[in-house]
Amino acid sequence: MLKNQRSKFTLPGKETFLNCAYMSPLAKAVEKAGLTALLRKRNPLLISAGDFFTESELIRKEFSKIVTCPAANVAIIPSASYGISTIANNIPLKRGDEVVVLGGQFPSNVYPWQRLVNESCAKQITVEPPNNLNNRGAKWNQRILESINTKTKVVAMGHVHWADGTLFDLQAIRKRASDVNAMLIIDGTQSVGALPLDVSILKPDALVCAGYKWLMGPYTTGLAYYSDRFFNGRPLEENWITRKASEDFTALVNYREEYQPGARRFDMGERSNFILNPMLLAALKMVNDWKPARVQQYAQKITANPLQTLRGYGWWIEDNHFRASHLFGLRPEAPVDIDKLKKRLLKARIAVSYRGDVIRVAPHVYNSETDLWRLVEEISKI
Repeated sequence: MLKNQRSKFTLPGKETFLNCAYMSPLAKAVEKAGLTALLRKRNPLLISAGDFFTESELIRKEFSKIVTCPAANVAIIPSASYGISTIANNIPLKRGDEVVVLGGQFPSNVYPWQRLVNESCAKQITVEPPNNLNNRGAKWNQRILESINTKTKVVAMGHVHWADGTLFDLQAIRKRASDVNAMLIIDGTQSVGALPLDVSILKPDALVCAGYKWLMGPYTTGLAYYSDRFFNGRPLEENWITRKASEDFTALVNYREEYQPGARRFDMGERSNFILNPMLLAALKMVNDWKPARVQQYAQKITANPLQTLRGYGWWIEDNHFRASHLFGLRPEAPVDIDKLKKRLLKARIAVSYRGDVIRVAPHVYNSETDLWRLVEEISKI
């Protein structure tokens, strides 16, 4: 069982930070890596030609261990929108084809598909959640399966819903998508790092993750898995380092049509960020040390009793089988003055997020059960 990791962070003692889904705090090891890198960057003589490549490969390797995929299938990206736009640009659609997305899905995993279907005269199918909260997660999952048909070419979704943590049965969705020869594109930004996802078993066509949430890295970092079917695809941008033999700086003007092998063709320009990359690498090593399954187990342990008490106070929380433990939504069953609650939590220095009609709570390994009881106490006073 994973133990509390708060000592590895510099969070203020009087703050109760239950908002990793918004942005993760930097661990001390990640901060140290950044400071060391910043000092190195002030003297370019400390950066060799080989440094443009070595750290990127280490990052690929660490991420590949988290999601269980070949390192060659990993691309280094600056954001989820970059990774998903790359995918959308490499999927041909025709009139009548359908792309399935979820209601209230994060915009970065909607806008690229909107453009694609508009340009292709295809159709976007949005699967909304049930209005009735009874068995909401189970019914939503069933609606997704029923929306996939022979016209479906792409299913684009998260492992959990970013606003309320609803858990989706990707294994069943993958099987249904495969039955009709549709692609499964996953936005893992709000799950990968805190919830197990095994690419070797699930076999998605692509998986895209921003790096500044559950991967514990700095902002403007991200990683993506692209299956082999994309290996002849067109990158979002053309940059020198993704071309074959780019390691030889003396021959860069011998322009090459061939790309670096695997998913490296999809790497962002200036991927060798000499400040952010060391931080991201330190973060990924930390996540691999914790292991996503143990993070999820720890979150379940510290939230179980407080959430059961909240249910008794008249708050609706998704059934345990259809929600994550690291990210979940609280919905009042009776009218509640949310503005009053916001002010109360702010005064108590408890950080959560508000997404639509949901109070989004996102604990991590630096939290304790006491943190959750503090939240329960303040809510109970409303």
